[in-house]
Amino acid sequence: MKLRSLLFVPGDRPERFAMAAASGADALILDLEDSVAPEKKAFARDAIAAWLGQDRTIPAFVRVNPLDGTETAHDLAAALPAQPDGLVLPKAEGSASVTALIERGGGQALPPILPIATETPAAIFQLGTYAAVADHLAGLTWGAEDLPAAIGAMTSREADGSYTAPYEMVRSLTLFGAHAAGLPAIETVFPRIDAPDALAGYVARARRDGFTGMMAIHPAQVDAINRGFTPTPQELARARAVVDAFAANPGVGALKLDGRMIDRPHLVQARRILALA
Repeated sequence: MKLRSLLFVPGDRPERFAMAAASGADALILDLEDSVAPEKKAFARDAIAAWLGQDRTIPAFVRVNPLDGTETAHDLAAALPAQPDGLVLPKAEGSASVTALIERGGGQALPPILPIATETPAAIFQLGTYAAVADHLAGLTWGAEDLPAAIGAMTSREADGSYTAPYEMVRSLTLFGAHAAGLPAIETVFPRIDAPDALAGYVARARRDGFTGMMAIHPAQVDAINRGFTPTPQELARARAVVDAFAANPGVGALKLDGRMIDRPHLVQARRILALA
């Protein structure tokens, strides 16, 4: 499943589902958690189940409610019979939370799970445990809103929109936790929909750092995210040249290409770029 862009859609707004599906996103996240008021969750479950039951041309995840409440079982009972392509698990606290979600499924086979892995203080200390359940996961992502609220911080961002030091650390730990588990690292949302240049810079930074996709909060963000996580023709040509150079020189650890020395890390990176394409 290609996951450059994952677009959130509130589960209680079924009139938006078709528009979201036509946005060009690689996948939808039909939300039953934060964007749905408690009194509307039953309606949202029914709306999501009805839409998932139709023919669809885009993978669809369902974000269930956190495991520490009573809503998760109702979410699974409504969503699983409609066969979503994945589940998003908020407030995940390591592999134990993934195992707990699987157990809540009551023996039903669950689709791949995408944990939001940094929304509680305890979660930060479990970011290295996801390798144990990697076969059940679609990737790993993080959030920058719930955690500051949980610890009484004023904000996770500087005045210019960049993350403060504690949340830069959390972002980095998620990135390394995902790669340590052999999983796609999915960047968290960009909160503004009126700043396309800033969004493009945010996406470029994410890809530069090793994220392979990103969540979106509005269809207007999808195109920039897809473009940002798609290698350019120049990048692909360079990657092919690196792979070809090593193929033509088997057993060589380092060689010269276009006047520059390259070695095995360059080959690994070239293969990653070609895989993204």
